Amino acid sequence: MKLGILSTSPRCYSTRRLMDAAKSRGHDPLVINTLKCSIDLQSGKPDLYYKGKPLDDYDAVIPRIGASITYFGTAVVRQLEQMSVFVANTSGGISNSRDKLRSMQILSRHHIGMPRTTFVRDKADVIPAIQRIGGAPVIIKLLEGTQGVGVILADSIKIAEAIIETLQTAKQNVLVQGFVSESKGRDIRAFVIGDQVVGAMRRVAQGDEFRSNVHRGGRVEKVELDDQYRETAIRAAQIMGLRVAGVDMLEGKNGPQVMEVNSSPGLEGIEAATQSDIAGAIVDYCAAHTDFPEMDVRQKLTVSKGYTVSELVIPEGSKFVGMTITDASFADQDINVLTLYRGKTVIPNPKVSRVLESGDRLLCFGKQEAMKSMVPKKTRKKRAPEPQHLEPEMVAHANAQPEYS
Repeated sequence: MKLGILSTSPRCYSTRRLMDAAKSRGHDPLVINTLKCSIDLQSGKPDLYYKGKPLDDYDAVIPRIGASITYFGTAVVRQLEQMSVFVANTSGGISNSRDKLRSMQILSRHHIGMPRTTFVRDKADVIPAIQRIGGAPVIIKLLEGTQGVGVILADSIKIAEAIIETLQTAKQNVLVQGFVSESKGRDIRAFVIGDQVVGAMRRVAQGDEFRSNVHRGGRVEKVELDDQYRETAIRAAQIMGLRVAGVDMLEGKNGPQVMEVNSSPGLEGIEAATQSDIAGAIVDYCAAHTDFPEMDVRQKLTVSKGYTVSELVIPEGSKFVGMTITDASFADQDINVLTLYRGKTVIPNPKVSRVLESGDRLLCFGKQEAMKSMVPKKTRKKRAPEPQHLEPEMVAHANAQPEYS
């Protein structure tokens, strides 16, 4: 296998371990400096150049994209995807994980345990938002901080308000999260590759430091995860669209609380704690999946005119409640049900004998007009409003000087 490792730090521990693991297995690895890549676009032939030469014969690439080059780095990974090169983590997954707000928004829909979180811009909203998540103390996080940088513990609402105001004045976007007191100074990182946890460690902060990151002096120890923690880590990585991920969780009284899903997790801490060849497991995973490069499913499926991918929701009182997929005549209308979401349960390729329930969400591929026709006529009419005549007084009112009460 010809393997590329996208990294701007060839001498760092993680990059060197991946190189050594690949060589020891007889592969042909090369560290590719992400910033020395050039993206060429032309009809029908996406190209990638490295130091002025075509980069088109790699079997797999492992992205190690630093936070400071996320935009360009994900563009390079996206180009590799268009060239049908297997990448260990997708551009979409990396983008999702790099923005803390975006990642929490995505996870929140899928019944993943997490600390209560709020995001505000207006100063007047800060105190009510903090009170909604349980009051002080709270954790304040910069949206794009890494290795514990930009994570602040505020002991009181007044202190939190002052910190948030200061950061916003400096044009920084921040998240505010409830403080999980029972997990103060420690967390768990589960290392996920594919659909399994290959190693896990507990990170414990030292001294008065509440952040347990290894880069902040945190001590690491091997930990065996129970099924709940293991399943949460795997689901979180899959939801984010990552094949290789470090999932950071707090040990809350109600179970695992996901803090972050890292798309470029460091290898030094996890290998020291577990004494396992994690780098080798990543390389082996890539070697086993080079024939299955990532693709944008929506992009591939919707190139046929009139066809699309859409999600159909079965509301309470719908005529489809109690019907099987066969009875609902999806196939007769050229609609294929790809996945059924029912609460926390995900059912891929559901059987046509599956009985539909209120609240089910169906991910479907088929004729766009046929899917639209399944929405009640009254709702369809609301979704396609016709512009009415614009009266002169409407224009005059919009242009008038506003009145303040």
